Amino acid sequence: MENKNFNRRQFLSCGAMIGAAGMVAPAILSSCGGGAKEETGYTPLKAPGEYYVPELPDKAIEGKALKAGVIGCGGRGTGAILNLLDAADGITVVALGDVFKDRVDHVRNVLKNDRKQEVPEDKCFVGFDAYQKVIDSGVDMVVIATPPVFRPEHFKYATEKGVHSFLEKPIAVDAKGYRTIMATAKQAVAKGLSVVTGTQRHHQRNYVEAFKKIQEGYIGEITGGNVYWNQGMLWYRERQEGWTDMEWNIRDWVNWKWLSGDHIVEQHVHNIDVFLWMTGMHPVSATSFGGRHRRITGDQFDMFSTDFVFENGIHLHSMCRQIDGCSNNVSEFIQGTKGSWWSATNEIKDLQGNVVWKYEDTGEFKQHDPYVLEHVDWVNHIRKGEAHDEATECGISCLAAVMAREAAYTGGTTTWDAISQAEMDYMPAKLELGAMELDKYTVAKPGSGK
Repeated sequence: MENKNFNRRQFLSCGAMIGAAGMVAPAILSSCGGGAKEETGYTPLKAPGEYYVPELPDKAIEGKALKAGVIGCGGRGTGAILNLLDAADGITVVALGDVFKDRVDHVRNVLKNDRKQEVPEDKCFVGFDAYQKVIDSGVDMVVIATPPVFRPEHFKYATEKGVHSFLEKPIAVDAKGYRTIMATAKQAVAKGLSVVTGTQRHHQRNYVEAFKKIQEGYIGEITGGNVYWNQGMLWYRERQEGWTDMEWNIRDWVNWKWLSGDHIVEQHVHNIDVFLWMTGMHPVSATSFGGRHRRITGDQFDMFSTDFVFENGIHLHSMCRQIDGCSNNVSEFIQGTKGSWWSATNEIKDLQGNVVWKYEDTGEFKQHDPYVLEHVDWVNHIRKGEAHDEATECGISCLAAVMAREAAYTGGTTTWDAISQAEMDYMPAKLELGAMELDKYTVAKPGSGK
């Protein structure tokens, strides 16, 4: 709904506050509305229409039957294609591709047994060129869920062929990939394509409502924040007999920085992205540190702590860790001149600690899974014939994470201008399931060591 409308959620929220408090201060009462300063007492950061708010019905609109393909048939590719089928009717999966046949067979069996859709054998492709064969098979839309290093080139090829893309995050792990994403995103818009990325917070109902309130000025001008993804160790694959170097790396991809970008890029990008989305800014520099104590395979760090500085001088503290037995926290906190928002409680508080807004589920919608809702948004744009670009915003968030990673690896302060122009390309010169020079894939050691 438009912000100026006084909707059912706002009515219930106001009623609850009046009933609980008896008397409500004018500033708090007016916060139940939305829109211009004279209606709410808040000065909007942006006017309605200057920022995108997705329509999030429970299911995508009816329309043209669509043929979908999947590139990358691991866990996320499997999950994403099932999410797409939950999001919309009239979707048929017609092509599958992966480097490994067992992964293609897995998704094919899931689709056949769980969704009664059978992908023909001649539309199941294996190898490093499988992505081209899927895209060339006559699909309208493609789910790209390969290990992240491959996603920029796969997106580029899909766009060249006029295919709508869903890109799992992160969509770039190095500077070259970032530049490819940004250039391709412009081409996709010019071709009228719909591109959605796996930064699902942008389609999560409580986050979307908080985003709207922050734009409406509920916390004032942004002065800083903290973002966290601290959890236990992720999965890993020990090398099996018969696996080549390349096969082991790809099957264990989440632990190798050339494939995943390290976990600050692969996972913590979600939280960094939330701050950039909510504020509309990107950092100009990063000073970071991290280390490795517990990881079993690969060449990544276990932890990162980063001080991001923005052009207007504000700071964002970013923290991520993947170690069992430690304190966990996955959330975002944003401070403003009038108050703050914390995703863990879905609340906005004023400077005195009073709750002036809290997300409440009114029961209006049945579908709350953001992994499904992002596909609802994707299909809606396709069926409406509307160009839609989430790759640009996601690309910026990925480069911010890359900037922080490089600051930690080197021990120096890294700038946006330097990292965006860097000659950084993680893609190996030769892609084949054979030997690699694994001694080149070493854990970074920041500083001089003296």
